[in-house]
Amino acid sequence: MKPDDLNALRQRLLDTRHDLMERIAQQRGGALGRVEAAAEQLGHSEDDHAQNIIERDLAFAMDEHDSAELNAVQAALVRIREGTYGQCRGCGEPMDLARLQASPEADRCVSCQTHLEQLHPH
Repeated sequence: MKPDDLNALRQRLLDTRHDLMERIAQQRGGALGRVEAAAEQLGHSEDDHAQNIIERDLAFAMDEHDSAELNAVQAALVRIREGTYGQCRGCGEPMDLARLQASPEADRCVSCQTHLEQLHPH
């Protein structure tokens, strides 16, 4: 991989990490506040309570997804630092630049990722 390509991917990862950290901080600071504000505005009927629970669960699910993405981004930055970035964790072969440009946090080539997803479907 050319140094310019690696630097561009590193910068994208850093930008993504920054955005995710801000979003997670906002969700953690604001998710409960939004639910509580909705409860105060809507009263305390069972329908309102159920809606508040749904909103809270959605906020936690979004937070969990963002946290997982942040972990993947941070792991990619570690691989850059260690000099193993762009090497597939599955087969050990270099990954295509197009794969990394599409998903800079990817740690497996398309073939290995597809195989992994078939073994462990969500």
